[in-house]
Amino acid sequence: MSVLPYLVAGWIFLIGCYGLATSRNFIHAVGCLAVCQASTYVLLLAVGYRDGGTAPVFSDLQPGTRPVVDPVVQALTLTDVVVGATVTALLLALVVQVGKRHGTVDPDELSELRG
Repeated sequence: MSVLPYLVAGWIFLIGCYGLATSRNFIHAVGCLAVCQASTYVLLLAVGYRDGGTAPVFSDLQPGTRPVVDPVVQALTLTDVVVGATVTALLLALVVQVGKRHGTVDPDELSELRG
């Protein structure tokens, strides 16, 4: 097993975190958060990958003859995609409401949020 997918997942996560830390716009921050979550897709697929693995359908082969991939990891990745899309849509809806009420999506210009 190669360490490359884990490095790619870490790199995507760090790029998203850097964008999140340097963001001066709520829409950009939501996009960077979506990039951070995309790193979890790569990580989950790297965990579930098996070299030479086939689909876990046992109708055409005897159990134990060939390696199969783990369907739980694939289901978790699909669930992660759906949850990520839902969270991104909710955050973008909140950003639209902030933009309508305050006229800006720049966090530094929102005086009502200062304590």
